[in-house]
Amino acid sequence: MSGAVLVVEDDRELRELVRRYLERAGHAVRSTGSGAEAIELVTGGGVELVVLDLGLPDVDGREVLAVAREGGREVPVVVLTARSSVDDRIEGLRGGADDYVTKPFSPTELVLRVEAVLHRTRAATGGGAGAVTFGGGRLRLDEARHEAHLDGALLELTPTEWGVLTALAATPGRVYSRYELINQVRGYEFPGYERTIDSHVKNLRRKLGPDAAHLVATVLGVGYRLGWSRDR
Repeated sequence: MSGAVLVVEDDRELRELVRRYLERAGHAVRSTGSGAEAIELVTGGGVELVVLDLGLPDVDGREVLAVAREGGREVPVVVLTARSSVDDRIEGLRGGADDYVTKPFSPTELVLRVEAVLHRTRAATGGGAGAVTFGGGRLRLDEARHEAHLDGALLELTPTEWGVLTALAATPGRVYSRYELINQVRGYEFPGYERTIDSHVKNLRRKLGPDAAHLVATVLGVGYRLGWSRDR
């Protein structure tokens, strides 16, 4: 089951800015400017990822990072900091951070990095809740088995086609730009062109059959979205 993204940042304006961008992208968000409160929230459960400022006023951000990674929790962490030296970056990554964003930064870039980490984590853990279904059970995605079924038939998907489908399925109805999908599927540093995703979508739709245009819908001038809602 998906949880919230926890934003830990002592600058109130920046914290609210990050929160708004993440919520617009479809994420549940909790936020705090206190390291001590962040530790309580992480240990209390329900946090799927932490966006963490290392320079907190009450508790060293590295302590929050350690708590997120200890005791079998393995909550992914995207470090957000003004510390820009290579040594600081290496220290953060060695401490268990999954990614590292240096201030000043683009909020859109931060959202992309958060979603890339979430996508990798969900894929590695089988989504945390086994198979999920969409469209009244017609589409079934099992990340633990790395399998997709449509109307009971197994879909033979390439890794990129699987990545596109599961990225869209992470937030049904949300429109993903080509750039976002490339970064979700290939990883943030992938140097490909945005339009390369179109060929993968075309091949994916061919395998999805007659309902493909509704299932993986095009939003002109923007990108793609999953047209079927997740079953509850």
